[in-house]
Amino acid sequence: MTMMPFPKLSPAFTVEDIRKVRDWYGVRYANMSRKEIIEDVNSGARVFAALIENERLAKKQAEYL
Repeated sequence: MTMMPFPKLSPAFTVEDIRKVRDWYGVRYANMSRKEIIEDVNSGARVFAALIENERLAKKQAEYL
C-alpha cells in the first residue's frame, strides 16, 4: 500500500477538496487487490461504527443522569 499523507481540506469542504480526496484514494488503492481494498474499507467502517455506537451509548447514559 502506498503511504501518502491525507490532503489538507478547506473548512468549507469544496469541490476541490472532493477531488483531492478522490485522488488520494486513487493513489492509495492503485496497487491493491480488490480483496485488500474491501478489507481496508471494512476496517474503516468498523472504526466508524464503533464511534457511532459509543456516541449512542453516551447519549443513552446521559439521559439517565
